[in-house]
Amino acid sequence: MSVKTILCVDDESHILHVVSLKLQNAGFTVLTARDADEAFDVASSAAIDMVITDYQMPGPTGLDLARRLHKEPGKRDLPIILLTAHGLGIEQIDIAQAGIACCLSKPFSPREVLGKVNSLIEESEKTAAARQ
Repeated sequence: MSVKTILCVDDESHILHVVSLKLQNAGFTVLTARDADEAFDVASSAAIDMVITDYQMPGPTGLDLARRLHKEPGKRDLPIILLTAHGLGIEQIDIAQAGIACCLSKPFSPREVLGKVNSLIEESEKTAAARQ
């Protein structure tokens, strides 16, 4: 398995720090962005393997980011984890239509995030191998 690059998006610096540190310690390359617009720019100019994004941010939401990324060539199958404030209701149809792989409620365990990342990367690699 080659080193995977994950884009983490959150307007709260402490969350970016905790998630980034956990992923870097697990061997991933981590890119960060503070909002959906910055994240889209980063994703457009870098090869990324996954996105972890907050839902509520100033400007476009994480859901808006997912919808926008999945319209881009080469990004349609990009696994996206959406972090949501506990109790924030997002319609399942919106999650499915945006191509969100899974949602995690805040507060979350960094270990839980890493577990989801590993399982989604493994799933993504199996899907890619099956297509070849």
